[in-house]
Amino acid sequence: MIITDFLEKNAREFPNDIALVEINPEIKEDRRVTWKEFELIEPNPKTSYRREITWGVFNEKANRFANLLLQRGIKKGDKVAILMMNGLEWLPIYFGILKTGALAVPLNFRYSSDEIEYCVNLAEVDILVFSNPFIGRVEEIADRISKGRLLIYVGEGCPSFADDYNSLSANCSSQSPMVALTDEDYAAIYFSSGTTGFPKAILHKHKALLHSCMVEQNHHGQTKDDVFLCIPPLYHTGAKMHWFGSLISGGKAVLLKGTAPEFILEAVSKEKCTIVWLLVPWAQDMLEAIESGRVNLDDYELDQWRLMHIGAQPVPQSLIKRWKEIFPNHLYDTNYGLSESIGPGCVHLGVDNIHKVGAIGKPGYGWEVRIVDEHRNTVAKGEVGELAVKGPGVMTCYYRDEKATNEVLADGWLFTGDMAQEDEDGFIFLVDRKKDVIISGGENLYPVQIEDFIRTNNKVHDVAVIGLKDKRLGEIAAAIIEVKEGETLTKEEVDKFCLDLPRYKRPHEVIFADIPRNPTGKIEKPKLRKIYCGESLVATQVEMKTNK
Repeated sequence: MIITDFLEKNAREFPNDIALVEINPEIKEDRRVTWKEFELIEPNPKTSYRREITWGVFNEKANRFANLLLQRGIKKGDKVAILMMNGLEWLPIYFGILKTGALAVPLNFRYSSDEIEYCVNLAEVDILVFSNPFIGRVEEIADRISKGRLLIYVGEGCPSFADDYNSLSANCSSQSPMVALTDEDYAAIYFSSGTTGFPKAILHKHKALLHSCMVEQNHHGQTKDDVFLCIPPLYHTGAKMHWFGSLISGGKAVLLKGTAPEFILEAVSKEKCTIVWLLVPWAQDMLEAIESGRVNLDDYELDQWRLMHIGAQPVPQSLIKRWKEIFPNHLYDTNYGLSESIGPGCVHLGVDNIHKVGAIGKPGYGWEVRIVDEHRNTVAKGEVGELAVKGPGVMTCYYRDEKATNEVLADGWLFTGDMAQEDEDGFIFLVDRKKDVIISGGENLYPVQIEDFIRTNNKVHDVAVIGLKDKRLGEIAAAIIEVKEGETLTKEEVDKFCLDLPRYKRPHEVIFADIPRNPTGKIEKPKLRKIYCGESLVATQVEMKTNK
């Protein structure tokens, strides 16, 4: 069985039931916005607009796109990339790709033109499907990436350098293309990144996607009556794999653009949502809005809301304590995962273990977990080591990168690069990250990319970027800058210089200080973290030892 079988099943059994709802906050039509910019829009749920599709229409749209791809020569093993914001078209396009036997390649909507081009080439993409917010970025590279590739545009006002999705798919058959597939066929390539910041293409088979469906339903018990509120972008494994619980149960899901507390509560109330997955900043914002009196819970119907779960970053115990005081009847869960393990759930807390908030939990459904030393031998309980996971959701490889694959895969085990320890009850706690990746608001920031940019300032002698703890975002990027002798530089100048970086990559803090390097010339980031973050020496020593 493969996941497209669930879509076919839902279309047969519940053809007229709502599968997906899209809710958008009010925005000016002539303004292009990023996902995060939706947070800045003045909340006004009464002016939001709503679209929906049934399971029958969902499946028909997927079939039409699959048949369009087949007409254009796409075959099993080819790759089709998706560069789109969340909307009703996203998932039917994703499933249409899978139905052909091609690999779906979701792209991060924050990628610059150069990053889009890099990923398209690395994954050997045959077709790029994109939507309105990305016209400018794709146009910059269209002459280079369109050679041998088809560009398909989804939306109104198709640019001259692309083909129009609406007109092309309208004339295609709505019947299943009936391409024979097995769980051992390749299904998708997702992008992650290592400590260098260069994206790696993560190859998954259909069996990995299927396992993520099973994991999600096992952990959160979705039924046909559940309604899942999905806020994060669908290109990310976290959002999509949590939605797989709705797919397997035939339940409704709501795609909400906008993270203001009013938008979330209004969607939960009007759509009768029962399960909501939040990131820490969104939960913090909701609590502050409620506690300040800006939001009155009596204005909403929330009795049906049964589960709130959080992932993508460490969860403060104080946050959950405050949450349970306001929502005492909510079940709570947290999930740990990586794109290399097909998203969330290889470790999860479990709704019955709220007394262990702070832990990431125990091995998830169908998963095994080990904590190992630098020689990959299992450490004693209570000792710090690297977290390794094994199960049907482990990636096949880093596509076209044998060296990187061999560094993290061995005998079916995926070595995550995260440092952890297990307590006496078998619960796993993250201690530190072996990698230097900063997780800010659930998004990965790669310090080397920010460092390379800041180094282009002719007043900068050296720079190191680390994460500082932040109450709302979990971490924020801080740039420690060593100024060239004889030069002067201010924080205001650095902030202005960094305006050419995407907003989410700009450092929140600037510190002027010397940059320590070891005898081999590497920046001693553990030392910087100890100075500016107050991290424990134990975690720092472990990281230094395992990075030799």
